Amino acid sequence: MPRSLGILLESGGHPRGHYALVAAAGAAALGRSVTLFATNQGCLLLADPCPLTRDPREATLAANGVAGIAALLDACAELGVRRIACEAGLRAESLADLPLASGVEIAGIATFLEAVGDGQMITL
Repeated sequence: MPRSLGILLESGGHPRGHYALVAAAGAAALGRSVTLFATNQGCLLLADPCPLTRDPREATLAANGVAGIAALLDACAELGVRRIACEAGLRAESLADLPLASGVEIAGIATFLEAVGDGQMITL
């Protein structure tokens, strides 16, 4: 069985958020168990609506035939990527009232580490 993959997203910027989703969707499409853990400004990726979809880079991605954040968020949900917004990160960034996308959990780092187990981890 393929090892699990944990993706820890700390940045709220478009490039890292986009690539976190690329990695998550790619690994999930290969049958890996994937947990995306967003903390601090990275929690913006899991907001409903996601503010990163309004970034000008989205038009460039579309023009170049590359999936954007909205498509990747949908793909991750369909592929069963577990999405967790860090409770402490939400509070630290004054985002505790941030509306989150359907299916996003709020939990802490221990939950993330337990989900990944002895799998691989990427930090963005």
